[in-house]
Amino acid sequence: MTDQTQIRRDVEVSPSAAKATGLLVGRVALVGAASVAVWLVFVPTGATAFPPSPLFGALAMLPVNLMCLWWVRRLVHGEGRRLNDLIGYSRARLGRDVLWGLLWLVVLYVPFVLTIMGVMALQYGSAMFGAFETVFFDPASVPDLPQALMATLAVVAVLTFAPLNAPVEELVYRGYGQQGLTERMPVALAIGASAAIFGLQHVFYAPTPAAALVYACAFFVWGIGSGIIAHRQGRLMPIIVAHFIVNLFSTAPALAIVWLPQ
Repeated sequence: MTDQTQIRRDVEVSPSAAKATGLLVGRVALVGAASVAVWLVFVPTGATAFPPSPLFGALAMLPVNLMCLWWVRRLVHGEGRRLNDLIGYSRARLGRDVLWGLLWLVVLYVPFVLTIMGVMALQYGSAMFGAFETVFFDPASVPDLPQALMATLAVVAVLTFAPLNAPVEELVYRGYGQQGLTERMPVALAIGASAAIFGLQHVFYAPTPAAALVYACAFFVWGIGSGIIAHRQGRLMPIIVAHFIVNLFSTAPALAIVWLPQ
């Protein structure tokens, strides 16, 4: 095989910036549409706040994640690759990947929390700690539903959100999306662009409109760190582990509904 032939093959199988951009923007559009749909469904039950509560936001992501998984798989397979070419899963190094994931969880969580505190301080000044109670919880987002139904929905959310959302978001943002953008722009700019869209997506996860800016900034910072890690390690598995842990602990408290007195 000549060098020119190899270069031609590399170009043919590499993701295009246009397709990567379409996937990134399409993901945000799907998340927004799902959030609106869930909100409309639960408005008659008294849950009038938008965005919907985190529990129902997590439930809304089930069809979105399935659609995005199909989408990114189709793009990757269309280039003659497999999803595992991006993920880099190997049973032999799973233990090390878990340890890497725990390390990245700490590394990413510190600037994430500091960003939340910083944005809150800029918005509320010395009253920031008192504002946490209203910024991150809205009673109007809680529907009036039977406890058994709420408990069932909580179980479904916990069982489906973290195992599906973590790998899908990493494949979309730090995998196909970020790698595709690097074809048309410097790596640093590609990481920043992917992280900005990642932060924008999380506006729809904010528990109140007042928390939207906090979420956008905090998840932008998380996206920058994750993008750098994924680029340096050349695979997604370690950062998927960190992402999975965060998603699990963000949805697991919903299971408290199961044990509440009826």
